[in-house]
Amino acid sequence: MSSIAVIGLGAMGRPIAHNLVKAGHDVVVWNRSDAPAEQLVAAGARRAASVAEAMHSPVVFSVLSDDRAVAETFIDSGVLSRTPAGTVHVNLATVSAGLARRAGAAHAESGVGYVAAPVFGRVPVAEAGALNILAAGEEGQIDRAQPFFDVIGSRTWRLGDRPEQANIVKILGNYLIACAIQSLGEAVSLAEGAGVDSGQFVELLTSTLPGAVYAGYGSMIAERRYQPTGFSTVLGRKDLHLALDAAIDHDIPLPIGQLLQAVFDQAIAEGHGADDWAVIAEQQPR
Repeated sequence: MSSIAVIGLGAMGRPIAHNLVKAGHDVVVWNRSDAPAEQLVAAGARRAASVAEAMHSPVVFSVLSDDRAVAETFIDSGVLSRTPAGTVHVNLATVSAGLARRAGAAHAESGVGYVAAPVFGRVPVAEAGALNILAAGEEGQIDRAQPFFDVIGSRTWRLGDRPEQANIVKILGNYLIACAIQSLGEAVSLAEGAGVDSGQFVELLTSTLPGAVYAGYGSMIAERRYQPTGFSTVLGRKDLHLALDAAIDHDIPLPIGQLLQAVFDQAIAEGHGADDWAVIAEQQPR
């Protein structure tokens, strides 16, 4: 039995921690609110009184929402200076390349390992322990996390020795999903305008064209079903902006991204920030 901490028990953090408990690991958990931590304790985890206490585990997974949450919790709080040297912090969040570089430097200064490991997969995939894990950082540090990756994921993709490399890949993946949602919305709208049954149209797409994006998001768009939320519009806009910022850094234009920025902003302005991000298709007249 190995010891690991999980910091952040939101929609993704809970099933990740739960699967680690089920696999027989000694799991320490911390969360800002009490209820998720209590659920994990009931399942067999141990609760840390603070982030600093959780960081005394040899390997720490964190599943926080964005750059600000990661910076406040680990970089600006001073917690790294109180973390034992040799601890490996694995950040599963989707954050900017800039934050990944900043976090890597801050951890190295304190003698703490840092691995970026954002994941592909919605909540049901996390519950099944079948996430695709995008890992980047020092190879030896990834090796230490690998036994835990094997519990929560179906495959670990080792993408380089710089943490930001994993985050760039995740950002681009989400960017492509957002583009697919937008084009699906346009296609469904035109099909409906021509009198084609949208459900049958999406079934045709998913039967003849590859990709789970068309299957999952296509049916949501055709049925106008945006709850329960698998990935919110607010988080989608956040990740879109990460892609646009990365494009600026590398002087590469993303014209569809500029279009999507306005689409996301309008959807949120109309009160759809908490809906699944497939709701951006509603910005297309139907």
